[in-house]
Amino acid sequence: MAVITLISDWGLKDHYLASVKGSLLQQLPDAQIVDISHEITPFNLKEAAYVLRNAYPYFPQGSIHILGIDTEESDDHPHVVLKKDGHYFIGADNGVFSLIFNDAPDECKELNIMQDSDYFTFSTRDRFIKAAVHLAKGEPLEKLGTDHEGLMQKSHFKPVIESEAIKGIVTYIDHYENVITNITKELFEKERKGRNYKVVIRGEEIPEISDSYSDVGISYIVALFGSNGHLEIAINQGNASSLLGLYMDAPVRI
Repeated sequence: MAVITLISDWGLKDHYLASVKGSLLQQLPDAQIVDISHEITPFNLKEAAYVLRNAYPYFPQGSIHILGIDTEESDDHPHVVLKKDGHYFIGADNGVFSLIFNDAPDECKELNIMQDSDYFTFSTRDRFIKAAVHLAKGEPLEKLGTDHEGLMQKSHFKPVIESEAIKGIVTYIDHYENVITNITKELFEKERKGRNYKVVIRGEEIPEISDSYSDVGISYIVALFGSNGHLEIAINQGNASSLLGLYMDAPVRI
């Protein structure tokens, strides 16, 4: 039985998550359902893309990932199912897939299956699950719809390279209020070329990039490359985002 993951902005207070899981279990009693996150900021596609991009590669091949963010269908945002890197993804073509992947999917179909109710406000439960069950049972992707070319594009802000600096921005803030930027270790090493450096944020200067949070004392600011290879700004056992005034899109410079 394939693994089916869920990521959404539903939160945990309401019935939405439970009804989706219940519907899945009705149709696939042995389903392996994994929650990636249901605390995505409402309608925040960049946040959802960041979380899923950093999670899905660790799931087994053939896993099915359902995206329950901004799912209302329209001519501009059709429902799609696509295959990429041996994984399946189901959601609305609202730009989120272009934020998850660096290149085009291996296959992409526009869903033409009927949904399970006359209401059109809960596509994840009433339509996406049908597609997931179809795939989990080993049925071919081709039967779910017609070819869909040209996924809607949204772009990441890329770091700016100058002769004496790399300029980036904050792209994600995690549960600990660690601040993740769009500057990668690979880019830093490529552009540094042995030169001395410092990390500059909101008037604060960090003289070095550490290997771990505990390389500095408790309550001290630390810069390091996190587990996904991106530069993080943190406070050891503190909340960097609120204490330093670093929020989404805030500038960071090396």
